[in-house]
Amino acid sequence: MHSCFQATYLEVSTSFLIGSRFSAPIVFSEERFEQKKPSIEILPDECLFEIFRRLPGGNERSSCACVSKHWLTLVSNIFRDEINDNKNGVVSEVEDQEVEGDGYLSRSLEGKKATDVRLAALAVGTASRGGLGKLFIRGSNSTHEVTSCGLRAISLGCPSVRVLSLWNLSSVGDEGLCEIAYGCHQLEKLDLCHCPTSTDKSLLALAKGCHVLKDLTIEGCANIGNEGLQAVAHSCPNLKSISIKNCPLVGDQGIESMLSSASCTLTKVKLQALNITDVSLTVIGHYGNAVTELSLTSLPNVSEKGFWVMGNGHGLLKLKSFTVTSCRGLTDLGLEAVAKGCPNLKQITQFGLFGSLLNCGAKLKALSLVSCLGIKDLNLGLLTVSPCQSLRSLSIRNCPGFGDSSLVALGKLCAQLQNLELSGLHGITDAGFLPLVESCEAGLVKVNLSGCVNLDDKVACVMADLHGWTLEMLNLDGCNISNASLVAIAENCRLLNDLDVSKCAITDSRIAALARSNQINLQFLSVSGCSKVTNKSLPSLEKLGETLLGLNLHHCKAISSSAVDLLVEQLWRCDILY
Repeated sequence: MHSCFQATYLEVSTSFLIGSRFSAPIVFSEERFEQKKPSIEILPDECLFEIFRRLPGGNERSSCACVSKHWLTLVSNIFRDEINDNKNGVVSEVEDQEVEGDGYLSRSLEGKKATDVRLAALAVGTASRGGLGKLFIRGSNSTHEVTSCGLRAISLGCPSVRVLSLWNLSSVGDEGLCEIAYGCHQLEKLDLCHCPTSTDKSLLALAKGCHVLKDLTIEGCANIGNEGLQAVAHSCPNLKSISIKNCPLVGDQGIESMLSSASCTLTKVKLQALNITDVSLTVIGHYGNAVTELSLTSLPNVSEKGFWVMGNGHGLLKLKSFTVTSCRGLTDLGLEAVAKGCPNLKQITQFGLFGSLLNCGAKLKALSLVSCLGIKDLNLGLLTVSPCQSLRSLSIRNCPGFGDSSLVALGKLCAQLQNLELSGLHGITDAGFLPLVESCEAGLVKVNLSGCVNLDDKVACVMADLHGWTLEMLNLDGCNISNASLVAIAENCRLLNDLDVSKCAITDSRIAALARSNQINLQFLSVSGCSKVTNKSLPSLEKLGETLLGLNLHHCKAISSSAVDLLVEQLWRCDILY
């Protein structure tokens, strides 16, 4: 019987090839002539299906699928284990490997292109080209939306899919996702957003069929709730990241199951617009041993108690990133508890910095950032925001990503600054710093710019001119300043008592000008590492020494030790470091 079928197959295939190349055969008679369809078209679907599954390779099946939608439907509904070697009638191992592929191809269907026909074509076409690895579908609520038929084709033809993103697909329900769960066992990342007809049944199937799932995002799915999340928590031990937003049926039970599961390895948790309470925060604080990133947004039912218990749960020891937005239950007490309970919470981003200034503008008085590697110099366009009137002290030290754009934004927000420390910020220049200085209405009192190597004389001169009437302490250690700065300081800064110009290009003549000024009465002066200051400055330093309590001459190699000894003798009230 097998040989008989082979003969039939060869005859039909030959007829198909001739018909497709030369159109249909024409039959002539004495009275008329007529055109007949190729013989393969009259075969029932069962026969066509048997032919297609016995084709020698994926390229041949893909070519047949291009003939018509009818043939595409038939080819796309062939199971992998139904693909037979046409010589011996058994499953071909080589062909099976070809269909599986490595899954390195990525495809995206959006709007009107997101249809079942295109999904079927993808399923057939990518099978022999390495396999589909990532699939993104963005619907448009058109009349030809993706349905379970399209996802069935992907399930049958693309078992290598690892990333699947479904957005705005109202016609995709449980049936389609169950098909994915049945065929795509390598699925690692699933985004299910605004798919209102999907229910817990979908997640139950996915939990059963996709045990390697690592990343799950559910957004705007009104019919998915606790039961589905519990199934995923129980059956997906590799889950690393969850993001759940605007799902009204999700409550404390679902979040508790995700975090308290015995196999929980979650590192990223994002919860937004959910009906959860302090119970969920308590569970996170107790069981979130692996969590490094936590984001809580628009949670109206959580209170100060929840944040306090979460911080004192001793479970968030690995937490590095913590984002809270529109949660009225967060208070100083709760934030303090989180800060104490999360020792690795050290990274802050630029959005976090300016978010703090905007949200705490009426109460925040002092802000200090040290070694915050997450800050990047982004232009946030803060044009219409209200300034932070309460902030008086700002300290930013060793934040390499902090630059001019950030300083300009700070100038718009922090008009009442009095104490300013910007240390070790190589990314800031005059262009960013001057707008900040010009916006400080209250008058700067203490300014530390040590290690800001790209700031020059213009900065010091403008500060002396605008804030000389309030400035008491000025540290320009390592800045690119010279004699012009000392002239401006000597002429304008009457209240200055602490001046550090270490490692700057100042000379003996400017030290003399500083000593001749009757405007300032310095108590502390540092010229450490100023190589151009020599023994000629000895009389000027003696004059300044009338009010000095401390003088730093460390690494001033042009000043001799004998000159220093003489200074020590003359300035017996002043501590001299050499």
